[in-house]
Amino acid sequence: MPDRLGPHPPTPPRDPGRAAGGDRRAAPGPGFRGDIQGMRALAVLAIMLFHAGYSPYPGGFVTLDVFFVVSGFLITSLLLKEVARDGTISLTRFYVRRARRILPAATLVTIATVAASVLWISLVDAQDVAVDALWVALFAGNVRFALEGTDYFAAEASPSPLQHYWSLAVEEQFYLVLPLVVVACVLWAVRRGGSHRRAITVALAAVTVVSFAWSVHASVASPETAYFSTFTRTWEFGVGALLALAAPVMRGVGRRPRGALALLGLGAIVVACFTVTESTPFPGWAALLPVLGTGAVMIAGAEAHQTPGLTQRALACAPLRWVGDASYSLYLWHWPVLVVASQHLGRDLTGPETLFVVAVTFALSWATYRFVETPFRTPSRRSARRVLTLYPASVALVVASSVVAVGVVDARLGGGDTPAISTDDFTRAPDGGELSEDPAVALVEASTRAAQQGAAVPADLTPDLRDLKADRADLGECDYRAAPWRLCPRGDLDGSRTLVLLGNSHGRHWIPALEEVAEQAGWRTYYLVKSACTPARVETVRAGTDRVWEECSEFNAWAAEQVARLSPDLVVVSGSAPPQVMVDGGATNDREVITAEMRRGWADLLAEMTPLAGRTAVLADVPRRRTEPGVCLGRPDATLRACLDRPVERAAEIGELAREAAAEARVPYAETEQWFCADGRCPAVVGEFVTMRDTGHVTTAYARELARPLGRALGMLGRPQLDGRRS
Repeated sequence: MPDRLGPHPPTPPRDPGRAAGGDRRAAPGPGFRGDIQGMRALAVLAIMLFHAGYSPYPGGFVTLDVFFVVSGFLITSLLLKEVARDGTISLTRFYVRRARRILPAATLVTIATVAASVLWISLVDAQDVAVDALWVALFAGNVRFALEGTDYFAAEASPSPLQHYWSLAVEEQFYLVLPLVVVACVLWAVRRGGSHRRAITVALAAVTVVSFAWSVHASVASPETAYFSTFTRTWEFGVGALLALAAPVMRGVGRRPRGALALLGLGAIVVACFTVTESTPFPGWAALLPVLGTGAVMIAGAEAHQTPGLTQRALACAPLRWVGDASYSLYLWHWPVLVVASQHLGRDLTGPETLFVVAVTFALSWATYRFVETPFRTPSRRSARRVLTLYPASVALVVASSVVAVGVVDARLGGGDTPAISTDDFTRAPDGGELSEDPAVALVEASTRAAQQGAAVPADLTPDLRDLKADRADLGECDYRAAPWRLCPRGDLDGSRTLVLLGNSHGRHWIPALEEVAEQAGWRTYYLVKSACTPARVETVRAGTDRVWEECSEFNAWAAEQVARLSPDLVVVSGSAPPQVMVDGGATNDREVITAEMRRGWADLLAEMTPLAGRTAVLADVPRRRTEPGVCLGRPDATLRACLDRPVERAAEIGELAREAAAEARVPYAETEQWFCADGRCPAVVGEFVTMRDTGHVTTAYARELARPLGRALGMLGRPQLDGRRS
């Protein structure tokens, strides 16, 4: 299954409108709108096709906006009818309806997903799913996944099977406030003798405009969090709500104009699916197309008292109505089923496997709709107070399932007595020769042999697999996330020599090793590293946008100024290439273009740094793994052979560019592959150490273990052991 996390995570939009709507019956009744059912069906089918990896369009995630607008339209229509009938709204009755429609199915799928994760995916990931479930139960999933989105080190992690619940959280947060706003407007209108509809319109219009303005700003300024934010999504609900208020203007409008308007709206949604991409700042201006398109369909069918037009009848056909009925359950089930299946297999699903997964999704959805949704949705004589206990009961059940899941993970990861790998257990390297005389390299060779023989995973791994995802080098008081930046001296503060490290996260992961060397050998250190910001002199594109990352360029310029001011004895450069670069004013991820830009960028960086320091060295990027150690080592049946990997060729090609640039500039180059791989094979465990926290970052424990060989390679401990010479 394709990993579409990036700036626009592959999150199927919950069917908020359907869950938010009023009581629905098996047979259409007065006021029933089959075209809305068809809209729900088309939207959920579009997002399922997108997530399955078989959509012809790149912007399938825009159907999320369809659901938000539909939800805003329907829920506001219900509230307006209640105000017209009763003069106010019952908050208790409103939240009772929400509880009946949302909680039973959502709770079932959450618990089932936690259980499936423990049974079928990596135990490390299953532990995270158990934590995700707690956030989901509290309707704070969007906060959880926004925090994950701002964490660069989580970008390579597998998507959560519960990630799609973020949109449910957004909706519930909005609807926690909406009825309060309506009540306040009604009370204000009563006291002032004004129109409650006008008061509600003004209030919602103000909220919608402010939210849209913030959405436009945040989608560019902070795309990592904007996608998940309630504040950037509120305007989409607001558009639906305002159209519900404007519905009376459609009285007397004929079938043909209504049909044309609905067809135009559908066309706008289709255009959005094909024109919006994952690099488009979203939501914001780009979201107007699907939002206004959905609004056109909603208003086209409002206040209609004649036979529906052709477009409305097509949307209301029986197959689409059936899918629309089950759309909430389809939404809930399809993403976790796809994700768990893909992660269980450790690869993308094939065509037949995808068809099977989709069939399972429909079966589970039908059963959930028939035996869970429908019974709870049907009004009963249960008191409102009893129905409202659904929420604490839901939270309690999810908490219990998470606690059990974490207990199972602890039990499975804590067993065994297999010792750490030792060079005493082997006499030959993987290539058939003698083990290296270098202890660090010899241990890698022995660990590779152990993996080739299918040895069991050592019992006491360092770091513990449960701590792997949080394992990262400490930047102290200077994490350089945002300006203004300042210097933070570390190492031996009284040291007579100075080291400056320049890099992105692939430089940062060497800090634990450099700190040990610096304190031992008397070096004062400065770590000028910024995650995702390569030190090579290229224009990096900001994640989630198609624009240059100005902050990265500004940081690199500031770092160069600090090097010039410090005149360090040694500048160490270590980093990787960005996924996209800006060339001639346009963003590109073309492999050949990035290669050319990085070749030039490394050369320009070394030419700039060489005159500023006593010595400049390039520290090679580490070999990039194809699989995450936490995933393969965390499986119940894991062996070291299952985690034996080959370096990713593309990453090696980019690394070779740095070597070539160093050779041309006559700058020393320190290789790192020998500490991670032997004879082209890379074990996930060396001795007792898990080498990588993900596919490209060294664990702090293993970096610290490599302190002495790294210090010798860089000439910080004795003479340098580097390739190349300074003239």
